[in-house]
Amino acid sequence: MVPFIIRRLLQTAIVIVLVTFVTFMLIQLIPGDPVRAMLGGEASQEQIETLRQQLWLDKPVMVQYWHWVTNALHGDLGRSISISTNQTVTSLISGRLPVSLYLALFSFIISPIAGILLGVIAATRRGSFIDPFINLFANIGVAIPIFWLAILGAYAFGFKLHWLAIQGFTFPAEGVLTSVKQTIMPVFCLSVPAVAVLARQTRSSVLEVIRQDYVRTAMAKGLRERQVVLTHVLKNALIPVVTLLGMQVRIVIGGAVVVEQVFNINGIGRMMVTAGFGKDIPVLQGGVLVIALMVTVANLLVDISYGWLDPRIKYN
Repeated sequence: MVPFIIRRLLQTAIVIVLVTFVTFMLIQLIPGDPVRAMLGGEASQEQIETLRQQLWLDKPVMVQYWHWVTNALHGDLGRSISISTNQTVTSLISGRLPVSLYLALFSFIISPIAGILLGVIAATRRGSFIDPFINLFANIGVAIPIFWLAILGAYAFGFKLHWLAIQGFTFPAEGVLTSVKQTIMPVFCLSVPAVAVLARQTRSSVLEVIRQDYVRTAMAKGLRERQVVLTHVLKNALIPVVTLLGMQVRIVIGGAVVVEQVFNINGIGRMMVTAGFGKDIPVLQGGVLVIALMVTVANLLVDISYGWLDPRIKYN
């Protein structure tokens, strides 16, 4: 197990370097000059060149990237070049990340519970009246765009019914009722695609496992259906589901960018969108680094969980 974890950590480091490098290169293709945007159109050429030197923007791209990497290894992610922000990237991320993690946490709790439950029901009740409804929901959930679902939810439950808030975010410590009203729709929009994907995969996996000989033997011994499903079927059917659950991390984070924009939530997704429009390279790079760490750690935990789900898997 320990050698496997060490190898995966090395792979994680390589992935993070590649992701940050590719992102850094792509940012250079964004049109516009951040220095001129900061100083305004009336700035002199001397002021522009001075600020460009301070930000290392007068150096070659590879030198800029190496400078960022060396500072990041020392815990310094730089400072936002936006005049309206003018904060360190670390303070910006630390202020926005808890909001995104709060929404993502609820989505990660709801998605596997609802998705696996619906998938098991659809598989064990295959051919009944409930199976087509679950399949229909799963197909719609996979196909529906998150931004359209968010706009539709805001219009229906916010503007028309006035049940839920349509913008902003509040932690429960600052007001429980307000927090619930502002959280339900974003979490719902983030959860629907994940629930749909997990329900489809769970149904497929359970149908494959439930045909095995050991399941029929357990049924022949007189065990109750619920006991057979929970003890023999579900655990063996969960490996592909857990793999998808690890992939849902990046999907939820990607969806958070859209959801935070629609519902005006100051999370890390909205921060990166704003930084992208302003070509705020330090903020974009810091956000990409944090997201890459979250995704790779989630995938590492998924890989480790395989051995618990199926003892036949060896980490050689």
